[in-house]
Amino acid sequence: MPKPTPETSHANLDSSNSVISPQVLTILSQEKKPITALRIIWVLVAIAVLIYAGEKSDLSFVELLQGSSNMAEYIGRYFPPDFTDWRFYLSDILETIGMGIWGTLMAAIFAVPLSIMAAENVAPPWLVFIIRRFMDAMRAINEVVFALIFVVAVGLGPFAGVLALFVHTAGTLGKLFSEAIEAIDPGPVEGIRATGASKLQEIIFGVIHQVIPLWTSFTLYRFEANVRAASVLGIVGAGGIGVSLYQSFRGFKYGKVCAILIILITAVAIIDTISAKIRQRLV
Repeated sequence: MPKPTPETSHANLDSSNSVISPQVLTILSQEKKPITALRIIWVLVAIAVLIYAGEKSDLSFVELLQGSSNMAEYIGRYFPPDFTDWRFYLSDILETIGMGIWGTLMAAIFAVPLSIMAAENVAPPWLVFIIRRFMDAMRAINEVVFALIFVVAVGLGPFAGVLALFVHTAGTLGKLFSEAIEAIDPGPVEGIRATGASKLQEIIFGVIHQVIPLWTSFTLYRFEANVRAASVLGIVGAGGIGVSLYQSFRGFKYGKVCAILIILITAVAIIDTISAKIRQRLV
């Protein structure tokens, strides 16, 4: 029997590689082409939307570069910072943090039932639709607008700011919480249901037990955002360090504005560091 030569071996190998199984051909035929006419149309539509949005937004990076010298001169007026009234600013930042704490806490409590009623795998479709539209309205209106409404209701002060943060944040957390519920593992819920548990027991022990870590993480994120938002609500009389910030701006006291901003940045950085450590332990 003749021994195979290197040439015949390569020929046999090439012939075996050229034969493709029907299964592979089926898989290849089912794969979507990376470039199709529909995808090209969508890309062109996206580019057209970006161009239109840029025109409506009056984007002009040339003007930004031309005005950079004026911007640098204006920023220079903020230095050196004036910490003469630092005790007053410290009291204001503590009030701002307190507003963020209570606004976030009230929102997180209210968001729990909202999220359960807005989750497609828990609530009926008609209820999900109603609750989601309700939360859309809560998120769509800015905290400043809510603050103006509550200032009329409860008067000037931080309580109006707390209520404004509560309403807006409840809509945001409700959406995030409901998405976390929809992503749970259905196995534990089905196991609890098999024991004859009620719907409420399924939600408490099968649903909420799985999403508590994510809910806590979302709440901490929103707390950081609410502290920043609370610093602006003082402009409309809703308390916090925003009152001092607005008064300093109106009086062209840029050194004091810089001092307030430094205190605010420091407070947010401390909150971010602490909440990051908590999130690492929970998630």
